[in-house]
Amino acid sequence: MKNLKHLIIIGLVFFSCSAQEPTTFSKEALNDTFVTLQGENVTFKSILEAHKGSTLVIDIWASWCKDCIGGMPKVKALQQAHPEVTYIFLSLDKTQEAWKKGIEKYDVQGNHYFMQSGWKGPFGNFVALDWIPRYMVVDKDGNIKLYKAIEADDQNIKNVL
Repeated sequence: MKNLKHLIIIGLVFFSCSAQEPTTFSKEALNDTFVTLQGENVTFKSILEAHKGSTLVIDIWASWCKDCIGGMPKVKALQQAHPEVTYIFLSLDKTQEAWKKGIEKYDVQGNHYFMQSGWKGPFGNFVALDWIPRYMVVDKDGNIKLYKAIEADDQNIKNVL
């Protein structure tokens, strides 16, 4: 019985100390640099500013990722169900050439950026990137409404849209 009490106390302490999901982007994430389809370097902050006033679904993906490609029909269904939303695709492809070919091959419709800093860059570290695809929802004011989903048909995405 005493061990059970200790386990309960340890569990409560662990869960009360667990980190809250962020609702705003860190300065480091905002200053991370991405590449546009035209080859221009832009900060994540400028990407958000370009779409201020729109709800954003961010899809972190790569053309080599089986789960990402398998999930594209769900992304397209989400786009059809919510055409008022702006869709931002952040690619973790190994090269910009592979990224551009993947967009064309899989007919990915939306706003595209290449994550040149990769998984462990400032943006990837901020979102604790450990799996793709990864979906986030950002509101019209640039606040994070959904920090993490790994399926485009996740009920949490639908709830915040």
